[in-house]
Amino acid sequence: MNHAKPFLDLAKHFESLPGIGPKSAQRIAFHIIMKMSNKEVEDFATSLHTVKQSIQFCEQCGNLSDDRFCHICTDMQRDQSIICVVADTKDIAAVERSKTYKGLYHVLHGLIDPMHGYGPENLKIKELLSRLSDGVKEVILATNPTVEGDATALYLAKLIQPLGISVSRIAHGMPIGSELDYADAATLGSAMEYRRMLM
Repeated sequence: MNHAKPFLDLAKHFESLPGIGPKSAQRIAFHIIMKMSNKEVEDFATSLHTVKQSIQFCEQCGNLSDDRFCHICTDMQRDQSIICVVADTKDIAAVERSKTYKGLYHVLHGLIDPMHGYGPENLKIKELLSRLSDGVKEVILATNPTVEGDATALYLAKLIQPLGISVSRIAHGMPIGSELDYADAATLGSAMEYRRMLM
């Protein structure tokens, strides 16, 4: 199907976003052209420009923020003695959705991945270690259960444990409500490895 160049350019921009394929990109472009008013389009464009100009990284934890420190770091109701270490800022949103964690965070901005030239020096590890003298009692390593995530967690544990701070790793395994016969071998193996005592 042939379309005008401005339409194709717009669809191409949407297609460059994660999780959006060619058909979804065209649907979004059609929606903007056919359904949104000029004012709505202007507001959308302004929001894109504003977020790119005003969002920065929190000076303490590395989360996204519109100020020097993010809303989590400045929330004195949160437990200041626990830090949950994540690879990326989007991981904070995932943990927050659980509504079970009430401590602080630290974003590494990546994982140790020698195959792609990412070593410990490329991550926010020095910044993490500098935070561990402020009454921190536990560090939770919440990196993904991948080779890179596990390697990063192991590296951090070896640095943190000698400081006398408790280091834990998020458990991996069976999702709630799932059945054993539908689980893949790696997931079931992880569930067995990270099992816990009931009593």
